[in-house]
Amino acid sequence: MTTRLPRAALVAGALLPERRFGPQTRTDIVRYQGASGDFNPIHHDDGLARSAGMPGVLSVGMLQGGYLGTYCVELFGPESVRRLSMRFAEPVWPGDELVCRGVISSVAPSKDGHRAEVDLTIGRVGGGVAVSASATVLIGLAD
Repeated sequence: MTTRLPRAALVAGALLPERRFGPQTRTDIVRYQGASGDFNPIHHDDGLARSAGMPGVLSVGMLQGGYLGTYCVELFGPESVRRLSMRFAEPVWPGDELVCRGVISSVAPSKDGHRAEVDLTIGRVGGGVAVSASATVLIGLAD
């Protein structure tokens, strides 16, 4: 149970440090498509994306979800994440720089340590939230 956060940050209401990704490139998007098996052409074909009413290709939502998972693991350690649930809200476009943010909503003792509920978001710098998430993590307050 290793957290990468100082003990003082592990209280309800504490803001987590920001983490940036990007700017998003078409290469990032296409590489993720290959890794995930999501070959929907709106993610790599400008003409098709425009015919669907978009200004051009857009990122795969689960790519941003993966960034949120990475952010959570970097903060709390892979062995600590017990649950991660996401909601997709807004598209991300090539060129967007992304920022992850989080807040600890609660901390409570449990039979295996302390569990924290964490609210997470990833959005465009200067823009809206692309994906919001909640996570349950096991933390060691005695570290």
